[in-house]
Amino acid sequence: MLKAGSLAAGFATELWTLPRIARLIEERFSVSMVPSSVWRLLGRLGWSVQRPSGQARERGARAIRTWKAKRWPELKKSLPDKAE
Repeated sequence: MLKAGSLAAGFATELWTLPRIARLIEERFSVSMVPSSVWRLLGRLGWSVQRPSGQARERGARAIRTWKAKRWPELKKSLPDKAE
């Protein structure tokens, strides 16, 4: 069920969380588990934490470089010189 994805289980996003897995276990097997117990169970089954990379595949590296080189300096506020 976990491999099928959380969308297949009826959740709004493709992200498994411990509370979601606990809910799935309760609905499927009528066993109530707290998230920490789900965590230990998944560890015993060989599952581990997987996190998204944090960068969209669609991001344009060239557009980002151009924005940083040209647009960002225009937007960035500079600190006033300190009078000593």
